[in-house]
Amino acid sequence: MRVAERTTHDAGTPARAGAVPSVPAAVVPLRRRRGTNREGLEAGRRSTRTLLWVLLAAAMVLYGFPFLYLLFTSFKTPIDTIAVPPTILPKEWTLENYANALGRSGVPASFINSIQTAIISTVLSLVLAVPAAYGITRYKTLSGRIFIMAALVTRMVPPVAIGIPLASMMASMGLADTPIALSIAHTTISLPLSIWLMSSFFEAVPKDLEEAATVDGCSRLGALWRVVIPVVSGGIAVTAIFAFLASWNEFLFALLMTAIRSQTTPVVIANFQTQFGLDWGSMTALAAVYSIPVILLTLLLQRRIVAGMTLGAVKG
Repeated sequence: MRVAERTTHDAGTPARAGAVPSVPAAVVPLRRRRGTNREGLEAGRRSTRTLLWVLLAAAMVLYGFPFLYLLFTSFKTPIDTIAVPPTILPKEWTLENYANALGRSGVPASFINSIQTAIISTVLSLVLAVPAAYGITRYKTLSGRIFIMAALVTRMVPPVAIGIPLASMMASMGLADTPIALSIAHTTISLPLSIWLMSSFFEAVPKDLEEAATVDGCSRLGALWRVVIPVVSGGIAVTAIFAFLASWNEFLFALLMTAIRSQTTPVVIANFQTQFGLDWGSMTALAAVYSIPVILLTLLLQRRIVAGMTLGAVKG
Protein backbone atom coordinates (compact mmCIF):
# COMPACT_ATOMS: atom_id res chain seq x y z
CA MET A 1 0.00 0.00 0.00
CA ARG A 2 2.84 2.39 0.85
CA VAL A 3 4.56 1.54 -2.39
CA ALA A 4 1.42 2.39 -4.36
CA GLU A 5 1.01 5.68 -2.49
CA ARG A 6 4.65 6.63 -3.11
CA THR A 7 4.29 5.87 -6.80
CA THR A 8 1.13 7.95 -7.03
CA HIS A 9 2.75 10.82 -5.15
CA ASP A 10 5.85 10.78 -7.40
CA ALA A 11 3.75 10.71 -10.57
CA GLY A 12 1.67 13.67 -9.48
CA THR A 13 4.57 15.76 -8.15
CA PRO A 14 5.97 18.25 -10.72
CA ALA A 15 9.67 17.98 -11.54
CA ARG A 16 11.86 20.37 -9.66
CA ALA A 17 13.75 23.07 -11.53
CA GLY A 18 17.20 21.93 -12.57
CA ALA A 19 16.43 18.29 -12.00
CA VAL A 20 17.78 15.92 -14.65
CA PRO A 21 15.02 13.69 -16.00
CA SER A 22 15.73 10.06 -15.75
CA VAL A 23 16.19 8.18 -19.04
CA PRO A 24 14.52 4.83 -19.31
CA ALA A 25 16.93 1.99 -19.65
CA ALA A 26 15.31 0.81 -22.89
CA VAL A 27 16.07 4.13 -24.67
CA VAL A 28 19.86 3.89 -24.25
CA PRO A 29 20.29 0.74 -26.36
CA LEU A 30 17.98 2.27 -28.99
CA ARG A 31 20.17 5.36 -29.28
CA ARG A 32 23.25 3.21 -29.49
CA ARG A 33 21.67 1.19 -32.30
CA ARG A 34 20.76 4.39 -34.17
CA GLY A 35 24.30 5.67 -33.83
CA THR A 36 25.67 2.36 -35.05
CA ASN A 37 23.31 2.38 -38.03
CA ARG A 38 24.30 5.94 -38.92
CA GLU A 39 27.98 5.06 -38.75
CA GLY A 40 27.33 2.00 -40.91
CA LEU A 41 25.52 4.11 -43.52
CA GLU A 42 28.36 6.64 -43.61
CA ALA A 43 30.91 3.85 -43.98
CA GLY A 44 28.84 2.34 -46.81
CA ARG A 45 28.63 5.69 -48.57
CA ARG A 46 32.37 6.20 -48.28
CA SER A 47 33.00 2.75 -49.69
CA THR A 48 30.61 3.38 -52.59
CA ARG A 49 32.20 6.76 -53.30
CA THR A 50 35.68 5.23 -53.25
CA LEU A 51 34.58 2.45 -55.60
CA LEU A 52 33.07 4.97 -58.02
CA TRP A 53 36.26 7.02 -58.06
CA VAL A 54 38.33 3.89 -58.70
CA LEU A 55 36.06 2.87 -61.58
CA LEU A 56 36.17 6.40 -62.99
CA ALA A 57 39.97 6.45 -62.82
CA ALA A 58 40.15 3.03 -64.51
CA ALA A 59 37.79 4.19 -67.27
CA MET A 60 39.87 7.32 -67.84
CA VAL A 61 43.06 5.26 -68.06
CA LEU A 62 41.52 2.78 -70.50
CA TYR A 63 40.03 5.56 -72.60
CA GLY A 64 43.04 7.86 -72.58
CA PHE A 65 45.85 5.31 -72.93
CA PRO A 66 45.46 4.72 -76.71
CA PHE A 67 45.68 8.46 -77.41
CA LEU A 68 48.65 8.86 -75.06
CA TYR A 69 50.40 5.94 -76.74
CA LEU A 70 49.73 7.53 -80.14
CA LEU A 71 51.08 10.85 -78.87
CA PHE A 72 54.24 9.25 -77.46
CA THR A 73 54.77 7.26 -80.66
CA SER A 74 54.69 10.45 -82.70
CA PHE A 75 57.82 11.62 -80.86
CA LYS A 76 59.77 8.38 -81.41
CA THR A 77 62.48 7.81 -83.98
CA PRO A 78 61.57 5.65 -87.00
CA ILE A 79 63.49 2.72 -85.51
CA ASP A 80 61.71 2.98 -82.15
CA THR A 81 58.26 3.01 -83.77
CA ILE A 82 58.76 -0.55 -85.08
CA ALA A 83 60.78 -1.87 -82.14
CA VAL A 84 59.82 -5.27 -80.71
CA PRO A 85 58.79 -5.33 -77.92
CA PRO A 86 57.36 -1.81 -78.19
CA THR A 87 58.01 0.82 -75.55
CA ILE A 88 55.54 3.38 -74.29
CA LEU A 89 57.87 6.33 -73.84
CA PRO A 90 60.33 7.31 -76.57
CA LYS A 91 63.96 6.46 -75.94
CA GLU A 92 64.89 9.56 -77.90
CA TRP A 93 62.45 12.44 -78.37
CA THR A 94 62.30 13.90 -81.87
CA LEU A 95 60.08 16.10 -84.07
CA GLU A 96 61.15 14.36 -87.26
CA ASN A 97 57.79 12.64 -87.70
CA TYR A 98 55.90 15.94 -87.53
CA ALA A 99 58.22 17.51 -90.09
CA ASN A 100 57.80 14.56 -92.46
CA ALA A 101 54.02 14.41 -92.04
CA LEU A 102 53.27 18.12 -92.40
CA GLY A 103 55.79 18.52 -95.22
CA ARG A 104 54.29 15.80 -97.38
CA SER A 105 52.39 16.99 -100.43
CA GLY A 106 48.61 16.93 -100.11
CA VAL A 107 48.49 17.15 -96.31
CA PRO A 108 47.62 20.89 -96.00
CA ALA A 109 44.96 20.52 -98.70
CA SER A 110 43.49 17.50 -96.92
CA PHE A 111 43.12 19.55 -93.73
CA ILE A 112 41.25 22.25 -95.63
CA ASN A 113 39.02 19.62 -97.25
CA SER A 114 38.26 18.01 -93.88
CA ILE A 115 37.34 21.32 -92.26
CA GLN A 116 35.26 22.43 -95.23
CA THR A 117 33.40 19.12 -95.44
CA ALA A 118 32.75 18.93 -91.69
CA ILE A 119 31.42 22.50 -91.52
CA ILE A 120 29.07 22.03 -94.51
CA SER A 121 27.83 18.71 -93.14
CA THR A 122 27.24 20.17 -89.67
CA VAL A 123 25.32 23.16 -91.03
CA LEU A 124 23.18 20.92 -93.26
CA SER A 125 22.42 18.61 -90.33
CA LEU A 126 21.34 21.47 -88.06
CA VAL A 127 19.29 23.25 -90.73
CA LEU A 128 17.36 20.05 -91.42
CA ALA A 129 17.25 18.60 -87.89
CA VAL A 130 16.03 21.68 -85.97
CA PRO A 131 12.72 22.21 -87.84
CA ALA A 132 12.15 18.46 -88.15
CA ALA A 133 12.62 17.85 -84.43
CA TYR A 134 10.53 20.91 -83.53
CA GLY A 135 7.63 19.76 -85.68
CA ILE A 136 7.79 16.23 -84.29
CA THR A 137 7.79 17.33 -80.65
CA ARG A 138 5.18 20.10 -80.94
CA TYR A 139 2.57 18.57 -83.21
CA LYS A 140 2.92 14.94 -82.03
CA THR A 141 1.26 13.38 -85.05
CA LEU A 142 1.38 9.74 -86.09
CA SER A 143 3.38 10.61 -89.18
CA GLY A 144 5.91 12.40 -86.98
CA ARG A 145 6.38 9.35 -84.79
CA ILE A 146 6.76 7.16 -87.87
CA PHE A 147 9.27 9.62 -89.30
CA ILE A 148 11.48 9.66 -86.21
CA MET A 149 11.41 5.86 -86.01
CA ALA A 150 12.38 5.70 -89.68
CA ALA A 151 15.26 8.07 -88.95
CA LEU A 152 16.45 5.71 -86.22
CA VAL A 153 16.22 2.72 -88.57
CA THR A 154 18.26 4.50 -91.24
CA ARG A 155 20.90 5.20 -88.60
CA MET A 156 21.24 1.45 -88.11
CA VAL A 157 22.01 0.83 -91.79
CA PRO A 158 25.78 0.27 -92.21
CA PRO A 159 27.48 2.97 -94.32
CA VAL A 160 29.00 0.37 -96.63
CA ALA A 161 25.48 -0.56 -97.79
CA ILE A 162 24.83 2.95 -99.15
CA GLY A 163 28.37 4.09 -99.93
CA ILE A 164 28.61 2.73 -103.47
CA PRO A 165 25.08 3.87 -104.53
CA LEU A 166 25.79 7.35 -103.15
CA ALA A 167 29.11 7.50 -105.00
CA SER A 168 27.37 6.51 -108.24
CA MET A 169 24.65 9.13 -107.73
CA MET A 170 27.15 11.89 -107.05
CA ALA A 171 29.19 10.90 -110.10
CA SER A 172 26.07 10.98 -112.31
CA MET A 173 25.30 14.51 -111.07
CA GLY A 174 28.83 15.71 -111.79
CA LEU A 175 29.77 16.05 -108.11
CA ALA A 176 32.41 13.35 -107.98
CA ASP A 177 35.53 14.23 -105.98
CA THR A 178 34.00 17.41 -104.53
CA PRO A 179 33.49 18.50 -100.90
CA ILE A 180 29.79 19.08 -101.60
CA ALA A 181 29.19 15.43 -102.47
CA LEU A 182 31.12 14.23 -99.44
CA SER A 183 29.26 16.67 -97.18
CA ILE A 184 25.90 15.36 -98.40
CA ALA A 185 27.05 11.80 -97.77
CA HIS A 186 28.21 12.70 -94.26
CA THR A 187 24.86 14.37 -93.59
CA THR A 188 23.15 11.03 -94.14
CA ILE A 189 25.14 9.73 -91.17
CA SER A 190 24.71 12.65 -88.78
CA LEU A 191 21.13 13.74 -89.60
CA PRO A 192 19.23 10.87 -87.87
CA LEU A 193 21.22 11.32 -84.67
CA SER A 194 20.79 15.09 -84.87
CA ILE A 195 17.01 14.73 -85.14
CA TRP A 196 16.89 12.44 -82.11
CA LEU A 197 19.07 14.74 -80.02
CA MET A 198 17.16 17.89 -80.93
CA SER A 199 13.83 16.14 -80.25
CA SER A 200 14.91 15.38 -76.69
CA PHE A 201 16.03 18.98 -76.18
CA PHE A 202 12.79 20.45 -77.56
CA GLU A 203 10.80 18.12 -75.29
CA ALA A 204 12.46 19.76 -72.28
CA VAL A 205 11.23 23.25 -73.24
CA PRO A 206 7.82 24.11 -71.67
CA LYS A 207 5.12 25.08 -74.12
CA ASP A 208 4.18 27.98 -71.85
CA LEU A 209 7.13 29.93 -73.22
CA GLU A 210 5.81 29.70 -76.77
CA GLU A 211 2.26 30.50 -75.68
CA ALA A 212 3.50 33.62 -73.90
CA ALA A 213 5.41 34.63 -77.04
CA THR A 214 2.32 34.16 -79.22
CA VAL A 215 0.29 36.31 -76.80
CA ASP A 216 2.90 39.04 -77.27
CA GLY A 217 2.35 38.89 -81.02
CA CYS A 218 4.94 36.35 -82.22
CA SER A 219 4.09 33.82 -84.88
CA ARG A 220 4.97 30.15 -84.51
CA LEU A 221 8.17 30.70 -86.47
CA GLY A 222 8.95 33.86 -84.50
CA ALA A 223 8.49 32.05 -81.19
CA LEU A 224 10.82 29.30 -82.41
CA TRP A 225 13.50 31.75 -83.48
CA ARG A 226 13.26 34.27 -80.62
CA VAL A 227 12.32 32.09 -77.65
CA VAL A 228 12.90 28.38 -78.19
CA ILE A 229 16.21 28.51 -80.08
CA PRO A 230 17.98 30.59 -77.37
CA VAL A 231 16.71 28.19 -74.71
CA VAL A 232 18.01 25.10 -76.53
CA SER A 233 21.27 26.72 -77.65
CA GLY A 234 23.19 24.31 -75.44
CA GLY A 235 21.45 21.38 -77.10
CA ILE A 236 22.27 22.79 -80.52
CA ALA A 237 25.93 22.98 -79.49
CA VAL A 238 25.87 19.33 -78.39
CA THR A 239 24.22 18.29 -81.67
CA ALA A 240 26.75 20.33 -83.65
CA ILE A 241 29.62 18.59 -81.86
CA PHE A 242 28.28 15.13 -82.71
CA ALA A 243 27.56 16.09 -86.32
CA PHE A 244 31.02 17.61 -86.70
CA LEU A 245 32.68 14.51 -85.23
CA ALA A 246 30.68 12.21 -87.49
CA SER A 247 32.08 14.03 -90.53
CA TRP A 248 35.55 14.68 -89.12
CA ASN A 249 36.26 11.02 -88.34
CA GLU A 250 34.48 9.41 -91.32
CA PHE A 251 36.65 7.27 -93.60
CA LEU A 252 34.59 5.00 -95.87
CA PHE A 253 32.66 7.67 -97.79
CA ALA A 254 35.81 9.75 -98.11
CA LEU A 255 37.61 6.75 -99.56
CA LEU A 256 34.83 6.00 -102.08
CA MET A 257 33.95 9.55 -103.18
CA THR A 258 37.30 11.33 -103.27
CA ALA A 259 40.35 10.91 -105.47
CA ILE A 260 42.81 13.78 -105.28
CA ARG A 261 41.10 17.17 -105.12
CA SER A 262 38.84 16.58 -102.08
CA GLN A 263 40.66 13.89 -100.12
CA THR A 264 40.27 14.29 -96.38
CA THR A 265 42.98 13.73 -93.81
CA PRO A 266 41.86 10.21 -92.68
CA VAL A 267 42.37 8.95 -96.24
CA VAL A 268 45.75 10.68 -96.46
CA ILE A 269 46.82 9.12 -93.16
CA ALA A 270 45.90 5.66 -94.47
CA ASN A 271 48.16 6.22 -97.50
CA PHE A 272 51.31 6.79 -95.45
CA GLN A 273 53.40 3.91 -96.74
CA THR A 274 57.05 3.35 -97.51
CA GLN A 275 58.93 0.54 -99.22
CA PHE A 276 59.34 -1.07 -95.80
CA GLY A 277 55.69 -0.83 -94.76
CA LEU A 278 53.53 1.70 -92.96
CA ASP A 279 55.19 4.89 -91.77
CA TRP A 280 53.90 4.69 -88.20
CA GLY A 281 55.77 7.76 -86.99
CA SER A 282 54.31 10.09 -89.62
CA MET A 283 50.87 8.51 -89.29
CA THR A 284 50.73 9.05 -85.54
CA ALA A 285 52.13 12.59 -85.86
CA LEU A 286 49.49 13.60 -88.40
CA ALA A 287 46.76 11.88 -86.35
CA ALA A 288 47.83 13.85 -83.27
CA VAL A 289 47.70 17.12 -85.20
CA TYR A 290 44.34 16.10 -86.69
CA SER A 291 42.92 15.73 -83.17
CA ILE A 292 43.69 19.33 -82.18
CA PRO A 293 40.71 21.07 -83.90
CA VAL A 294 38.20 18.73 -82.25
CA ILE A 295 39.77 19.25 -78.83
CA LEU A 296 39.74 23.03 -79.27
CA LEU A 297 36.13 22.99 -80.48
CA THR A 298 35.06 20.95 -77.46
CA LEU A 299 36.84 23.33 -75.07
CA LEU A 300 35.30 26.39 -76.71
CA LEU A 301 31.79 24.94 -76.50
CA GLN A 302 32.27 23.37 -73.07
CA ARG A 303 29.74 25.59 -71.30
CA ARG A 304 27.19 25.12 -74.05
CA ILE A 305 27.66 21.37 -73.91
CA VAL A 306 27.12 21.25 -70.15
CA ALA A 307 24.03 23.47 -70.48
CA GLY A 308 22.67 21.19 -73.19
CA MET A 309 23.27 18.03 -71.19
CA THR A 310 21.41 19.48 -68.16
CA LEU A 311 18.63 21.13 -70.17
CA GLY A 312 15.88 18.82 -69.02
CA ALA A 313 17.22 18.15 -65.53
CA VAL A 314 14.93 20.66 -63.79
CA LYS A 315 11.82 20.19 -65.91
CA GLY A 316 8.56 20.07 -63.94
